[in-house]
Amino acid sequence: MKPAVYLETTIIGYLAMRVSGILRIAANQQTTRDWWDGHRHNFDLFVSRFVVDECSDGDPAAAEERLADLEGIPLLEISEDVDPLAESLIAGVPLPEKASIDALHIAVAAVNGVEYLLTWNCKHIANPSMRPRIECICRDMGFEPPVICTPQELLEIDDDI
Repeated sequence: MKPAVYLETTIIGYLAMRVSGILRIAANQQTTRDWWDGHRHNFDLFVSRFVVDECSDGDPAAAEERLADLEGIPLLEISEDVDPLAESLIAGVPLPEKASIDALHIAVAAVNGVEYLLTWNCKHIANPSMRPRIECICRDMGFEPPVICTPQELLEIDDDI
């Protein structure tokens, strides 16, 4: 059985956006593309309706491209356990109210037992100072947290799988 990966919206965004003129972002885009093209087949990929909703927003042509990247990726169930876990993450990490969607991404992955949450959101999700609190809250609520990582980190993990 392949490890499961929840694709947070920034991954799809980096795949679909034009190459950035900002070197760090362009490098992250290339790393995302490298993982997508050469390594995603080593994992079972999942998204949620939250990812689909976010990918649907904005410029219609860009949204169409983002949604095309999501084709064939199964949607995870949004059970009744997701909202309470997300609320606990907002209160306990703490995450700002504007990051409520970020808490929902984490909660969906944890509630569904996904092993990895792949993201470039290093402010509210893949933030090293927040990860221990995120993990503690998930466990306190009875869920094993996903390993929150960037595509670069998952490339390194994939070499060990």
